[in-house]
Amino acid sequence: MTEPPPNRLAWIGNDDPFPDVELAWTEELGANGLLAASEALSPDMLVRAYRLGVFPWSGPGEPVLWWTPNPRMVLQPQQFKLRRSLRQAIAQAQREGLRLTSDQDFAQVMSACAAPRPGQAGTWITPAIHRAYGSLHGMGLAHSVELWAGERLIGGLYLVNQGRMLFGESMFSRQPNASKICLAALVAWALRHDCPLIDCQQQTEHLATLGANPISRAEFSSWIARLVDQPPPPWDRTPIDWGVFETSHG
Repeated sequence: MTEPPPNRLAWIGNDDPFPDVELAWTEELGANGLLAASEALSPDMLVRAYRLGVFPWSGPGEPVLWWTPNPRMVLQPQQFKLRRSLRQAIAQAQREGLRLTSDQDFAQVMSACAAPRPGQAGTWITPAIHRAYGSLHGMGLAHSVELWAGERLIGGLYLVNQGRMLFGESMFSRQPNASKICLAALVAWALRHDCPLIDCQQQTEHLATLGANPISRAEFSSWIARLVDQPPPPWDRTPIDWGVFETSHG
C-alpha cells in the first residue's frame, strides 16, 4: 500500500497496514478523524486497528470507514460522576431483584445496540460488524455487560478490551437508566481491576455529564501504548455483585 496524496483517502486491504494516524482527515476536511476505507473487515484488522486507536464506523451500503478522531472522548473511571439520581436507580434495581452480568449474551447485546432508534434511518452495526465483533468476543477481546429483569435483557453495553485498555462501543436501554447502570458497573469493575481509561470515541454532552473529557490524539495514543500490552483483567460469566458499587464508588 502506498500513502495517498493529500486529502485522498487511503484504501486498504485485509493485510495492509493502516496509515499513520496523523494522516487522518481534519474537521476542516469535513470528516474529523477519517483515516482509511476498506472492503474487508476481519478480526485481525480490528485487533490491529484498536492498537492504533482506530475503529470502524460506517452505514449500510458504504465501504468500511476507519476513524481516529482528534480530540478523543475518554472516561477515566475515577472521574465518573455517579450522580444521586443514578445511585437511586441502582438501589431501586437492586431492590427489584434485577441482575447484572458480564458476557452472558454478547450476541443479544450487539443485536439490541443495532436496533433502530428514534430519528435514525439505519445503524452502523451492520451484519459484517456483528460478525467481526462476535469473532473478537470468541477470542476473548470483546465483552458485554448486561442488566436483566428475570430472563429479559433490559440494558447492556459492549466493548473491546486489549491489555488494560477498554474501548467502549455501544449501549442500549429498554428501561430508564438501564444502560447507565451497566456503564456504572463497568466503571466500578475497571477501578477494581486497574483499568485506568475507557475510550468513548466521540464527544457528546451525555458523556460529558458522566465525567468523560476530550484529550488529544497524541495523548490517547500514549495511553494505548502504555496499556495494550499489559496483562488483561479477568473476565468471567458469574453475576456481578451489586456490592461492586459500594467498594468502588464509595
